[in-house]
Amino acid sequence: MSDKPHNDYPVNNCSAIILAAGQSNRLGIPKQLLHHHGKTLLQHTIDVARQAPVQSIIVVLGANYDLLTKEIDMTGIHVVRNDDWHTGIASSICCGISNLLQIDPLSDAAILMVCDQPHINASLLHDLQNTQKSTEKLIVASKYEDTIGIPALFHKNLFDRLLKLSGDTGAKKIMQQFPHLLATVPFPLGSIDIDTLEDYEMLGE
Repeated sequence: MSDKPHNDYPVNNCSAIILAAGQSNRLGIPKQLLHHHGKTLLQHTIDVARQAPVQSIIVVLGANYDLLTKEIDMTGIHVVRNDDWHTGIASSICCGISNLLQIDPLSDAAILMVCDQPHINASLLHDLQNTQKSTEKLIVASKYEDTIGIPALFHKNLFDRLLKLSGDTGAKKIMQQFPHLLATVPFPLGSIDIDTLEDYEMLGE
């Protein structure tokens, strides 16, 4: 990766990759199908992506693939299967990026999303893209509590690094490695995710 001035990295064609391949071990049931405000968490995340200015939407599934594909509206999205989901989140990131390079090779950037952040909204995805446009940083991440994380936008110049992730190492590793390439947007409710039944019960309907 060359160390060009940051203003050499415009994004004209952004896509979204929804990482939803996990088995929800701690929950005991597929978190993707939990309902909140009349929709499953996965469908809500897909609909949020549809409302944002993204060119392509890729949904990465793995565990419970057949069940999940029956429950979501697949209009205008690309559902891909990650058979290595059990090896960790990195395999889903690699699967998403690899398929994006085939489905939409003109993509300048990808927004990585997960389906267990119930408060995600289209405004946040707009903010990620607008911040990238104003700063032209290679990474624009969400900031909540004392951390940074996804949803996060990655410029295509970092796709090769995303493809080299392994195991349970997620995209945050790259954010930490290149803080000078990073901008953030506030997402105060981003810390609320669903890992256990208690988390879901606290969320309420």
